[in-house]
Amino acid sequence: MTDFYHRKLPHWIPSGAAFFITFRLADSLPVQVMQELEAWRERERQKIQSHNFGKLERQELYDLNKKYFGHFDSWLDRCLENSPRWLADEKAAQIVADELHALDGQRYRLLAYSILSNHVHLAIDTDEYRFEPAHAGVTAPYPLTDTLKRLKGRTARFCNLVLGRSGTFWHAESYDHVIRNAQEQERILWYILNNPVKAGLVEKWDDWKFSYVA
Repeated sequence: MTDFYHRKLPHWIPSGAAFFITFRLADSLPVQVMQELEAWRERERQKIQSHNFGKLERQELYDLNKKYFGHFDSWLDRCLENSPRWLADEKAAQIVADELHALDGQRYRLLAYSILSNHVHLAIDTDEYRFEPAHAGVTAPYPLTDTLKRLKGRTARFCNLVLGRSGTFWHAESYDHVIRNAQEQERILWYILNNPVKAGLVEKWDDWKFSYVA
């Protein structure tokens, strides 16, 4: 599978797809929480694969990943007070927003985002955007992974500068999910836009300064 990339988690990254992506600040979730989440998902995955096959297995695994992300995102909101909140600084949040827009039309079509104090939700469409990376390396065959590496690398450097800090800024791995159809895309876009509302930061999604929808 040439569109399959693996770090600690598997990533299915076919070319020309639309994606829902979440990336978070370093140390924004306790290690124990992530270990428990991963252990739970692995147990559930093994149950599914031992009792299902074919289309049913794929659907069950898809539903499992949705449940996993629901738990993961809830923890991000719950840990706000005890985790780094560097993106609460408007200068840092604006750097991330500017970089997201800078790649719009170059690497993807930007659909929506919300920038919270410790994580970012993002939806992009990579259809019609093909590129050959000018460098060699492990991410070169994977355009989405390469794009995220560039995005997170530049924003980490600039945010650290404006915040007067050094060290790791983003958690190394991102959550990515292929958007399968228009109905799912609409649901995901509303999920992204309503994230600040769900977190209790604003009453209406368009009151949040660092949300965007195309």
